[in-house]
Amino acid sequence: MSRVALITGGQRGIGYAVAKALTEAGWQVAIAAPVPGDDADIVAALDGLGETARHYRHDVTDIAGHSGLLDRIAADLGPVTTFVSNAGVSAKIRGDMLDMAPDSFDAVMDVNLRGAFFLAQEAAKRMIDLPTEPYRSIAFITSVSATMVSIERAEYCISKAGAAMMAQLFAARLAPHGIGVFELRPGIIETAMTAGVKDKYTPRIEGGLVPAARWGQPADIASVVVPLAEGRLAFSTGATIPVDGGLSIPRL
Repeated sequence: MSRVALITGGQRGIGYAVAKALTEAGWQVAIAAPVPGDDADIVAALDGLGETARHYRHDVTDIAGHSGLLDRIAADLGPVTTFVSNAGVSAKIRGDMLDMAPDSFDAVMDVNLRGAFFLAQEAAKRMIDLPTEPYRSIAFITSVSATMVSIERAEYCISKAGAAMMAQLFAARLAPHGIGVFELRPGIIETAMTAGVKDKYTPRIEGGLVPAARWGQPADIASVVVPLAEGRLAFSTGATIPVDGGLSIPRL
């Protein structure tokens, strides 16, 4: 049976780097994003990923459509054996949490928690029925914001804290079936999502905020996903892996 990976938000940033790394390691890759096939990011991603990758238009908030998405992938590539829950959104507006509007809170939770949970749920139920080879896994891309406070984007931090617990729950539920579940916590990563705060964070990173003294790159996360997906850390299911250059290390 083929190794098939579904990556939400796989058309750019961290998701694309993960898709690229898995493709190069022999996976067939499905990237799911709520944009049409002629979207510039999709066209560029498929061009870079090659013939073993396909795009599926899907919004993770469309819970009723999760089953259909997995059906389409299975018909085209085979059943999903690796699911990388990567799609996420940040706060609509960075600002005082005391001024946060309910619509911003809801929008972040719909993608980062509700949509992510129910797609993982559907993927997990199908993985249980698959053979034990190839290795089956789920990786949740969360954030150091699961435990590090940013009061100007409280809804994002809350969603990532919830996603961290979600990873633990799936790990415990799926361990008896030999399905590995992992949480990766990126730090300050240079992507389109962080472009607006680059000038703010660059001097802080250079000043010691990140012990590694550099911005993280999407490839840093991708390099961790591959060995997890290959089952090389199978008995470490439930592990939370910081990918942050030391940012989350408590220091005096």
